[in-house]
Amino acid sequence: MPRRRIRVTDVPLRAAFAALRTELGVPADFPPEVTAEADRMPPLEACQDATDIPLFTIDPPGSLDLDQAMHLSRRGTGYRLRYAIADVAAFVVPGSALDAETHRRVLTLYFPDTRVPLHPSLLSEGAASLLPDQVRPAALWTIDLDAEGRTTAAEVRRALVRSRARLDYEGVQRTIDSGTAEEPLALLRVVGELRERLEVERGGISLRVPEQEIVERDGSYQLTYRAPLPADGWNAQISLLTGMAAADLMLAYGTGVLRTLPAAPDGAVGRLRRTATALHIDWPHHVSYAALIRSLDTGVPSHAAFLQECTTLLRGAGYTVFRDGALPPLTTHAAVAAPYAHCTAPLRRLVDRYASEICLAAVAGEPVPEWVLAAFEALPREMSEGGRLAAKAERACVDLVEAALLKDRVGEVFDGCVVELEEHRPDVGTVQLESPAVLGRIDGEGLSLGERMRVRVVASDPETSKVRFVPA
Repeated sequence: MPRRRIRVTDVPLRAAFAALRTELGVPADFPPEVTAEADRMPPLEACQDATDIPLFTIDPPGSLDLDQAMHLSRRGTGYRLRYAIADVAAFVVPGSALDAETHRRVLTLYFPDTRVPLHPSLLSEGAASLLPDQVRPAALWTIDLDAEGRTTAAEVRRALVRSRARLDYEGVQRTIDSGTAEEPLALLRVVGELRERLEVERGGISLRVPEQEIVERDGSYQLTYRAPLPADGWNAQISLLTGMAAADLMLAYGTGVLRTLPAAPDGAVGRLRRTATALHIDWPHHVSYAALIRSLDTGVPSHAAFLQECTTLLRGAGYTVFRDGALPPLTTHAAVAAPYAHCTAPLRRLVDRYASEICLAAVAGEPVPEWVLAAFEALPREMSEGGRLAAKAERACVDLVEAALLKDRVGEVFDGCVVELEEHRPDVGTVQLESPAVLGRIDGEGLSLGERMRVRVVASDPETSKVRFVPA
């Protein structure tokens, strides 16, 4: 989902975000025929009845588009995960107006003031959502783990499920920390920590990116961060575990769609090192990127800002399809350090619906549905275009927020560091402020990469989302 989250409550900024959506051509309301299709409840197919499993969901407070519900239990010396994923394919008819609209939208887009959903709310927050005490169709994963948290078996089948509780991260953290959590919830910490240790062992990296919030205080804007809780990370490990199991199933089956990411180029890592310098984060050359990330405290504003910039190393990620046993040259995701597939958020991401169908066919030993194979040629391009729009919107929102932060501080001087120079224009670059952690264009002769310097704000306009600096 979004690599960074920004939240605002200020009305003028809300108007600016609305104008941004119009400028980017972000879809607005759903066409009537799409809404009508989403309002039709399909008959529930005869499949496994798993409504006796006391599943629970963990999402931010107020969330209604609930993709996943889980249950954890002990199994001998190991553990068993039952993980239900919303069965969106039960509601979306291939070739329908609703199907076409999801291919146009591709992703749920997140803005600081609202979100633009992939599916109409009648479906994403209603009929298909794994809301508590509602019988819902799902792709139900059963994943067995050994005492160290390693996967020993994994399968997925269609089932009817019923979640028992809708939980949020802060409540989960309090309950687990107090020792009052029942075993299925208490095991989230046990399994989550085991999977985190295995992630370190294989060289994977999970970015615990804080949520940014811009607030108005005393007539000016300030930027604050909400550090993610340990429960956020444990829950993410469950999703990651399932995505890795899905990738392994598809590779063994010979047909699938993977989320792939090559190793980051040296230039990108070099830029990140300069950002660390700007934010006074000590990164000795003998310390790996992964080790540095694990050492950071998301409660420290400079560390939180650095983690926001670390998401730039994910920009080379893409989707790779393969079929009939012809495996692609790249099957791994560099940040996961293993094969990985997106399959756990079908209400918010188009490709997950297709990944679930492939995994269901692989476990059942059946052919992949033709409507899935028919989408293979276009799906990576559609996901790429949707991802570019999401990234463009995200960057524009950050620019707008940063311009708002400094709009009343034109003329002031700040400490910064040059983190980037234009290739053919050494007098133009990007400077990272130490505090507030703002990036902006700098114009000046004799700029040097990595140079610490005092800089003056000469322009900061929320209308154009532009911030400009010159050497002080």
